[in-house]
Amino acid sequence: MLVFIIVFLAIFTQTLAGFGLALVSMPLLVPLLGIQVAAPLVALVAVTAESVLLFRYRAHLTIAPVWRLVLASIFGVPLGVIGLSHLDEDLVVMALGIVVTGYALYALLEFHLPAVEMPRWAYGFGFFAGVLGGAYNTAGPPVVIYGACRRWEPGTFKGNLQGFFLVNSIAIIVSHGVNQNFTPEVWGYFLVVLPAIALGLLGGFYLERHISAVRFRQGVLGLLLILGLQLLFL
Repeated sequence: MLVFIIVFLAIFTQTLAGFGLALVSMPLLVPLLGIQVAAPLVALVAVTAESVLLFRYRAHLTIAPVWRLVLASIFGVPLGVIGLSHLDEDLVVMALGIVVTGYALYALLEFHLPAVEMPRWAYGFGFFAGVLGGAYNTAGPPVVIYGACRRWEPGTFKGNLQGFFLVNSIAIIVSHGVNQNFTPEVWGYFLVVLPAIALGLLGGFYLERHISAVRFRQGVLGLLLILGLQLLFL
């Protein structure tokens, strides 16, 4: 039941904010299931939800700003998955806490980032996003920061994120499959949370017209800060 609720909240957040699926779910699922189960499970959840979200926001997706991010991330994902299998779990959890806390602080403090004019910067951001995605499914922060630096419009921002996330999640699933991380336990939890994915999507689609996006985003970031600090110090 706890896993069901966590996945519902993560999908609901992703639907309303355009990001946050892994940032919300991973800090909560890792203490419950362990990193070796949580990481491939969230990868399956992500590719399922992002397929629906990309279809919904397909009109806002522009390929030109995204393909460099995607290409670089494909090379980074296997490194993250391999690191997940070979590093000490306590170290991996601490690194996840640093990623979540760092992103929450960056977004809450609203740093004014310089504009990035050269698209080649996408290769660096994309590779780093791929490594984080492979290890923790948290490819979002580098891509969100890149989109802010490129001054993407809100609609384009949401569409481009879903396009990147979907391809990135497919690469993560392939890498987990190669490393034989999809155990019967992972598949069992995935079947349990399928209804949670559907409910989170439907709830997010319905409420996105009635909830202030700014206030919701601030609430999510506050929650992420608490979750990140919990991973670091508890």
